[in-house]
Amino acid sequence: MQFSIDKFSFNKFALLFAVTIFAAALSGCAGSRAESQNNANAAAAPSAVANVSVAPAVTRDLPEFFEATGSLVGDAQTDVAPTVGGKIVAVNFDVGSYVQKGSVLVQLDDRDARIRLEQAQAQLAQAQSQVNQFRANVEQAQANVRQVQARLGLSENNAFDVNNIAEVRAAKTTLDLAEIQLRRNERLIESGDVSRSQYDQIKAQRDQARSQYEATLNTTQQSFAGIRTAQAAVAQAQAQVTSGQRAVEAAQTQVDAANKAISDTIIYSPISGSVLERNADLGEFVSTTGKIATIVRTNPLRARIDVPEQSISNVRVGQSVSLSTSAYPDRQFSGTIARVIPGLNATSRTLTAEAEVNNVDGLLKPGQFATARILLTQKRTAVMVPLRAVRQEGTTSRVFVINNGRAEERLVQIY
Repeated sequence: MQFSIDKFSFNKFALLFAVTIFAAALSGCAGSRAESQNNANAAAAPSAVANVSVAPAVTRDLPEFFEATGSLVGDAQTDVAPTVGGKIVAVNFDVGSYVQKGSVLVQLDDRDARIRLEQAQAQLAQAQSQVNQFRANVEQAQANVRQVQARLGLSENNAFDVNNIAEVRAAKTTLDLAEIQLRRNERLIESGDVSRSQYDQIKAQRDQARSQYEATLNTTQQSFAGIRTAQAAVAQAQAQVTSGQRAVEAAQTQVDAANKAISDTIIYSPISGSVLERNADLGEFVSTTGKIATIVRTNPLRARIDVPEQSISNVRVGQSVSLSTSAYPDRQFSGTIARVIPGLNATSRTLTAEAEVNNVDGLLKPGQFATARILLTQKRTAVMVPLRAVRQEGTTSRVFVINNGRAEERLVQIY
């Protein structure tokens, strides 16, 4: 009979099988009659009796797994470098310390950056003041245009026609009436019905109406020219506003750059993790080409498992993994296969699978060697007995079984 024993399950079961054998040791000395007599009496005595306690063995379906080796690496590791160079005025971390994402690692001297910020802010205020003045000029020029248009009776969208201006039309009407009156009196003076003095008076009125019309026409045209001038002033003021706005935008860019330069003097942790290296000391000058720290995230950890070629068909994402290390031989760490590299290593002919391992306690460290047991979907049947019911001699394992009322020894294989 063969027994399969899972040594990791013994703590879950009560004692099922125990055997205790007591043997009597006999010693003798050659040539001694007394001792020979004792040997004879011992030979005649009945055999020693062994006390045996028994219990039934348990048959169970156990999960199937296969073993592979691998190493532990951090879930994420980053080298932290400054965005701008400068003198270190504060250091808030050390090797081995745990830092949170966004926490301040190093503070650089920001006095030069603040001076540049003040200069940029002054330029921005000046540019904004100029833009405000230009806008006021635009409003004044537009008011002048509206005033002239109102005097001429024009709306903003009306095209200018001097003959449609009310004052010009009135002067033209007066002139036309004077011309008619003069022509009528020219016929009358020939017939003698009108005196020369009356005719001269009517002609003077016509000449005055013509002068008034021409003056009104000239004034109106000059007013329209004023509209053109005012509109040109509006366009010029608007161009100044546009130019001023570009100056404001440029000054704002300088302010933003100065603010960024100040914020860049504070170096934050990009991830949460433990400090693997520190390369920053108080008073030291750092440049953008040098790193100040290396941070590694150790929870969860990644276990890079080398799967033998004959077992690659048994590995897939989502499988459960149990890890053991030499540092903690009595403890198992659970994980899950998260990634499987699509190709085999050409040298070792192994497939690399990455498992994410919970490391809340921080016991596991990157770089440790680990043995992984990858759980398979199929199960196997095994006979379960307590470990202390098994006698081990070197690589041989034995148990006692009851056969027809007798305890008989059997060889077994332990899993």
